[in-house]
Amino acid sequence: MTAGESQPEKGAVDRSEGFGERLLGVLLDQAHEMPPHLIAPLIVEVVGRVGGRDVSVLLQDYEQLMLVPLPGTRLTVGERAPIDGSPAGTAFRSGTSVEVPQAGGVRIYLPLLDGSDQVGVLALTLDTVDDDDRRLLHRMAGLAAHMLVTKNSYTDQFVQTRRREPMSVAAEVQWSLLPPLSMSTPQVAVAGILEPAYEVAGDSFDYALNDDILHVATVDAMGHGLDAATMATVAIGAYRHARRTDVGLSGIYAFMDRAIAGQFGLEHFVTAQMMRLNVATGHLQWVNAGHPAPLLIRNHQVVRQLHSPTTLPVGFGGDEPQLSEQTLQVGDRVLCFTDGLIEEHDAGGEQFGEEQLIAWVNRIEHTEEGVRAVVRSLSHTLIRERGGITSDDATLFLIEWRGGAADHLATLE
Repeated sequence: MTAGESQPEKGAVDRSEGFGERLLGVLLDQAHEMPPHLIAPLIVEVVGRVGGRDVSVLLQDYEQLMLVPLPGTRLTVGERAPIDGSPAGTAFRSGTSVEVPQAGGVRIYLPLLDGSDQVGVLALTLDTVDDDDRRLLHRMAGLAAHMLVTKNSYTDQFVQTRRREPMSVAAEVQWSLLPPLSMSTPQVAVAGILEPAYEVAGDSFDYALNDDILHVATVDAMGHGLDAATMATVAIGAYRHARRTDVGLSGIYAFMDRAIAGQFGLEHFVTAQMMRLNVATGHLQWVNAGHPAPLLIRNHQVVRQLHSPTTLPVGFGGDEPQLSEQTLQVGDRVLCFTDGLIEEHDAGGEQFGEEQLIAWVNRIEHTEEGVRAVVRSLSHTLIRERGGITSDDATLFLIEWRGGAADHLATLE
């Protein structure tokens, strides 16, 4: 040590850059100003530094049936992979990596998770794989997912990849309005789905987790097409505005009511259901403005419908709604849905009805794990059981109260 240099303190933290940090740092540093179409080549470059090849990025289609390869320079663009019945689909549904030995190496499928929302799958091939590879690739896939979601706001390329058929203007409006389709924390998990994916108009949902309070709304605007989509947009906008001013559920209802009546007149309406769940205690409150009663699911079985006093749909100037309350048990799930799901007629001509819905919920709850898988399977099953008929929009939104704590995630091990 030369004169003037200070002796490092005992136990000083090593801040030198390691191999893994450098690779992830390249992704992070170069992504800030990178055009969206260069994200794929950068991912391929970084994967190549760990010996990976034949890189594919697969994105979930709007119907949640297929994983569709993203075109891009240096990407391997193969066939679409079904979400059910393929290694890529298994990684997507489970949220964990899948390794498939093959001639000359191992094909690895890594879920692309933005937070807990499923974006798609990153696929690549390595000659061999060990735990160091798995750890680095897992983190690399997580960062790649964040980049794809961020750059999605600046381009149409990712949206175009996900479409497997033409989309109506009304559906375009609705999809642009939605929050992520799922969210998972140690305390609560949610997942929602709209159908028909390419023709949805008046149905929508929204949610936000503010400290210990989960806010949820489902809406169904009268009519079809662009008029219904416009009303649903105003309803969700009014809901968000009122929610962010921190008023109660009755105040939120009143604000939405005035917004719809003021914009569209008293002959137009939107049915709605607004909820608040304290994720620390399991205390659930809700206001029902014309929706079917939600289902309370306990131990993977529907135990009852959450019947409550209803008020008029928003836009009709109803009285102040009565607040309903329920204390959930750890592991309880609450399924919200719109009337398009149960008022549709099945292939035999009979109305689908709540009894059939409950029967299928009970079956699927015992065969699928996680709210995302349950909602997806339930939607596809119900469409099939109705003979593919979707003459009205339908929404499913599932909430699971886990009763855990999240503070440990804010500390370093």
